Amino acid sequence: MSAPIPVATGTQWTADDRSAMERALALALEGVRGANPLVGAVVVGPDGAVLASGRHRGAGTPHAEADAISAALRDGVDLAGSTMYVTLEPCNHTGRTGPCARAIIGAGVSRVVYAIEDPHDIASGGARTLVDAGILVERGLLAEEAAELNRRWLDAVAARRPFVTLHIAQTLDSRIAAEDGTSQWITCAESLRDNHATRTRIDAILVGSRTVAIDNPRLTARAEDGSLLGHQPLRVVMGLGDVPADAAVRGTDGRFLQVRDRDPRAVLAELFDAGVRHAMVEGGSRIIAAFLGAGLVDELIVYQAPTILGAGNSAVADLGIRTLADAQQWSWDEAHGGAVRRLGQDVRLHLMPAAPAAQNSSKETH
Repeated sequence: MSAPIPVATGTQWTADDRSAMERALALALEGVRGANPLVGAVVVGPDGAVLASGRHRGAGTPHAEADAISAALRDGVDLAGSTMYVTLEPCNHTGRTGPCARAIIGAGVSRVVYAIEDPHDIASGGARTLVDAGILVERGLLAEEAAELNRRWLDAVAARRPFVTLHIAQTLDSRIAAEDGTSQWITCAESLRDNHATRTRIDAILVGSRTVAIDNPRLTARAEDGSLLGHQPLRVVMGLGDVPADAAVRGTDGRFLQVRDRDPRAVLAELFDAGVRHAMVEGGSRIIAAFLGAGLVDELIVYQAPTILGAGNSAVADLGIRTLADAQQWSWDEAHGGAVRRLGQDVRLHLMPAAPAAQNSSKETH
């Protein structure tokens, strides 16, 4: 029987250990939220010098550990006898990228310190592989910080549902369409470009059947000239209404799905079974409210245009909240470019649901 994996306590970590993991967490925060967690890695030599660092940049790209090892190889740096600090347990499976545990062994790293374990059944076991290869493995350093960094991703994995991004393009008075129904385009070209870049990273994009009837959206990922980009998300319509045979959302590539259900949880369950791990909700207001009300939004991206309508469709339908004390609380998300960015004439806001403790604290203060 192989030896158990050591579990380090707080008294075992040195200031240098903490500094290296803090740097790994900062690198992780530069990554893109979605189907994969935010992960950062830092490799330190026996003399304490940083030899290499890496981060995960999104689905299909090298994992943080592999990114750091590649950087070392590119710079001709020998990692023999080094320590790798990584915010998540190195994976042990081959998907679109190879197993990080094997890459670490091959690089000659002698010690691995990771913050939290990988909750994926198919990806877990990397620590065991490393231990069996004679590498010293320790876990738990800055675990709370690492868990908070990927809190919503961990929730989605535990619930066996896709990670959900909610996208809203609105006026200053939170309108997503004028009173006559016109909505193209509330936001500027730079915001549209940013949104279409997001579409190339997601597995599915979702709207309600009412939005299809009113706007007839294509829901494709497009370049500025209107041409299709390389990756196209699955186009999903939820709701009981029929999708016309000539609706643009149907397309001709077979990447269309209608889910005849109004329950967001049921819709996400069907998408998960179809292999979707990152879904983006685009509206309309009732669909947005349904996902918000169910607590199923993991990431919120708002494109705020410097425009006021005074009337028209609100971005969010009635959530049933009647007092300020019951309002949903959100936190600024600094991942992938920061919480607030200027895009042309618009402002892009990036948020995530506040931690449960913050939600409760806010209600208590009221």
